[in-house]
Amino acid sequence: MEGLLRAAGGPAGVGGVLEWLGARLDAQVAVVGGRGDGPVEVEEATAGFPSVARAGLQELAARVVGGRLASAATTTEGGAGSWWLRLERIGPRPPHRVLVVAAERAPDRAESAVASQVCGVLDLLFRARETDAARRGYQRKARQLRLALFQALMAGDPVLARRMSAGDPAGVLETERARVHLLRCAPGDRDRLAQTYQDPSGFHGRALMVRCPVYDEHLICLIPEGDPAGEPLAGALRELVGANRTYTLGISAVQPLAATAEAYEQARHALAVARTTPDRIAGYEGREPLARLLPPAPAGRWAAGLLRPLDGVPRLAVDITGLALGMPRAGVARFLNLSRTTVGAHVREVESVLGMDLHAVRDRAALHLAVALAARRAEPPWATEPEPGTGTGPGGAPRLTDLLETDAARRWARAFWTPLAGEEHHRVRGTLRGWIDANADARRAAQELGLSRTTVTAHLRTAERLLHRDLSASGSGIHDLVHALRISVSRHEDDSGHRAQ
Repeated sequence: MEGLLRAAGGPAGVGGVLEWLGARLDAQVAVVGGRGDGPVEVEEATAGFPSVARAGLQELAARVVGGRLASAATTTEGGAGSWWLRLERIGPRPPHRVLVVAAERAPDRAESAVASQVCGVLDLLFRARETDAARRGYQRKARQLRLALFQALMAGDPVLARRMSAGDPAGVLETERARVHLLRCAPGDRDRLAQTYQDPSGFHGRALMVRCPVYDEHLICLIPEGDPAGEPLAGALRELVGANRTYTLGISAVQPLAATAEAYEQARHALAVARTTPDRIAGYEGREPLARLLPPAPAGRWAAGLLRPLDGVPRLAVDITGLALGMPRAGVARFLNLSRTTVGAHVREVESVLGMDLHAVRDRAALHLAVALAARRAEPPWATEPEPGTGTGPGGAPRLTDLLETDAARRWARAFWTPLAGEEHHRVRGTLRGWIDANADARRAAQELGLSRTTVTAHLRTAERLLHRDLSASGSGIHDLVHALRISVSRHEDDSGHRAQ
């Protein structure tokens, strides 16, 4: 039986066992199955299993599959002569799979005993296969639930996340504040890492590890702050980066659970910085976002004027466009399980209503700021009519130019440029300006600036590291750059924030 055990343990599995039995009995062998109340089908067979045997199996095999017979034998005639068929059930419960041995002669007692022993081995193999399928199904469902909970948190709704967890919430939902640790690793490593730290509940202690649906190399880890149970996982992520030179880790600031989306964006910015640090780990060091510093009343009126046309647009189109302001449209499609065509159609609808081109970075930056201002209010800003006689724009609403000329905006811009203020960064500042003028197209910027594309890319990486912002063309960091450049120009300053002479 040593050969049988080798066949069962080999990569061919069931097929290898059938080949071994066929060679041992000088026969052709198959496994058939069905529901017990209908036709049976050949599931696996040796290459020479005769078609006449397949055709003659139905009635007798159905009785064995349904448990009415434990075994059976018959003969069948074909163009190539007669075949002796022996059927024996596999496993203890119906509907059974059935082992079929087709030979030109009846087997002796020893050969029949071998076939019976093979049925036991096949039963174990099929149970292992079903167990493995169940395990894969469990892991798939656990991944889906973790992603759904994370999406609810990204939408700022911890209560919904708790309701989705059906009365047994993940530990992270019991906390008030958390950090996002964003690990960049090989796409194939993400499931392995998530399963390594997964507990029997399908979660990760009081943390939550989610395979990012947008970026194939990102593993998102939401870890409670101030919880000793979360510290080992945070330390393990750092150790992983130390042991794998291709890994990088970005860590957000502490945020309320309802601000998970902001924490995720901070972790993305930190991850961009981590690419250039010696230990490939970076924490978020950004400052308050511009939307929080602008005067609330005029900023709200400006956002109202810009976004009011969306009042008649389906909410799905608005939400999809909001996501597309911070990630590639292909990523939005994967995130929402929609086609890229559908995502593009929704974005075009919003573009048409607003009169904007959201392929243009300046239009994207303006809309992103308006949406961020909307998130600061209890109701959508376009639901509030502007106060008559205020501001200088149409209908009394302020213009974006007015907002960017406020003292708060100027202070924000000076702080933005401080890391690049030195003369040694003059070329980097020029590249940033040219890159935005080229609509964040590195190839076009290189041509217009008379630089190589490699140099443009190197300057962008330097700016990411010093500004602590992700400057990928589809990321949110580019919006801050657009506003900082616009404020500098409106103040007749160079890109370092100093007044031009």
